[in-house]
Amino acid sequence: MAAPLSKFDLWKKTVPVPRTFSDPLEHRAFLKFRLAQAYRIFGKYGFDEGVAGHILSRTRSEKTVTGSNPWGVHFKFMQPEDLILVDQAGNIQENESGPSRWLNGVAFLIHSAIHQARPDVVCIAHSHTTYAKAFGTLGIPLDPLTQDSCAFYKDHALYDEFNGIVDDIEEGVAIANALGSKKAVILQNHGILVSTESIESTVYFFISLEKCCQAQMTADQAAAARGIKTRLIDPASAAQTYEYLGSELWGNFAGMPEFDLLEQEEGKRFEYVPAPKETA
Repeated sequence: MAAPLSKFDLWKKTVPVPRTFSDPLEHRAFLKFRLAQAYRIFGKYGFDEGVAGHILSRTRSEKTVTGSNPWGVHFKFMQPEDLILVDQAGNIQENESGPSRWLNGVAFLIHSAIHQARPDVVCIAHSHTTYAKAFGTLGIPLDPLTQDSCAFYKDHALYDEFNGIVDDIEEGVAIANALGSKKAVILQNHGILVSTESIESTVYFFISLEKCCQAQMTADQAAAARGIKTRLIDPASAAQTYEYLGSELWGNFAGMPEFDLLEQEEGKRFEYVPAPKETA
């Protein structure tokens, strides 16, 4: 007799699974569409800081090619045809890249190091968001303070160095090493970085991590004003909550409404038109 399903297994059966593709060309086109959407969502949230910040993604079947934004184009303007496709050596794929070929070298150094170290990672996002920058100056990780922060319980790291602008591969490797097998890293005096198995979950966990940084600083300030300490969630409950809310399945599901809302606002949905076959 089979063992009864756990509550988590039953919960997983009710959550929609991510979209799959049988045609690799359609999959690549969809990821370019989704990546451009992710930039525009970041633009809506104000996750821009001049030309700083970047989101890169790749397909699982083509791990040597990564989609990136052209440097200097505002997140709110990003469209699939604007994106740059680049290989692990930093070579721009001429036939599949937008008209602006100015690649953000800092982004490439960080993301290529993480992609090489983490075969499971599909999408990586980094930006200098307000609360993440402020929280990063404290040099501490997030506490299990709220239900939402439990999504990062023992699944985020702290990179407690700041060596200026990332201008060599060693710094990218150091950030990748700090991230390790986790999904997020707080970059001291810098910002945050999130890396997951889908664009949707990366967008969701990035937005959530920024809000968790804000919540912890607000709670710490309120507690200090009252002369008390914040009440943390106990380890067992934090771990159980993480099992649900920190999973890739949840991140993908929770991120979908952001893309649904954007599509409703813009009236623009993914449509794949295969390239015409060449005739002899």
